[in-house]
Amino acid sequence: MTQGLHMYRDLAKFYDLQYSGKDYPAEVRRLEAIARRYGRSGGRSWLDVACGTGKHLELLRRRHDCTGVDVSAEMLRVARRRLPGIPLVRGDMRTFRLARKFDVVSCLFSAIGHLTTEHDVQRTFATLARHLQEGGVAIVEPWILPSHAKPGHLHLTTIQNDTVTVVRMAHSKVRGHTTIIQYCYLMGKRGRGIRYLEEIDRGLMIGPARLCELMRASGLVPRFLARGFKRERGLLIGVKPCAAAPS
Repeated sequence: MTQGLHMYRDLAKFYDLQYSGKDYPAEVRRLEAIARRYGRSGGRSWLDVACGTGKHLELLRRRHDCTGVDVSAEMLRVARRRLPGIPLVRGDMRTFRLARKFDVVSCLFSAIGHLTTEHDVQRTFATLARHLQEGGVAIVEPWILPSHAKPGHLHLTTIQNDTVTVVRMAHSKVRGHTTIIQYCYLMGKRGRGIRYLEEIDRGLMIGPARLCELMRASGLVPRFLARGFKRERGLLIGVKPCAAAPS
């Protein structure tokens, strides 16, 4: 899963500014409500996979015993400054192994879209399932659903604070089940000049029914919620069944 890593390495220090308009408190409230509704293991411990700079964990840690996993060393460096004392582990979402299980495992912000095959998506679901307690719940935010793809879409955002300005233009294409988005960045910092970065990001689109099939094959009982944090993505929920009591 190397695609996308170059982008996060160069943008880690600007990442939080770029997404400063994201309503993390509202998302965390919804995540906790989902965990209470669908989970059966208590919801006390929480693992966030592809945790990035730790903005969700910063809020979740107030009520949960939290751990984070991410493949990007640069993103984890930012998260460690934000979350002293919280275990943060570098690992690939398809293969990481921790020596404990959790009541809730989340994988948000469409991180699974960086995977390039359905096989890797299923491997990731199986890894999430492996780290769940019985009755625990996985919450996964998929990439753009095929029905919501917008080939040819052009989008411009400009974000700035007192010292930094980030301008991002994105242009999307669709090839089969893959979105191909060209990102062009201008990043300026007072006293440091301007940097330019261009990145091609490929995202795997999988429909709700197929996502549920892949999650079911990983040993979780799936449910797709059409209302996600973004209309075009939804949320995928998976509950780990409890073992039958001996007769």
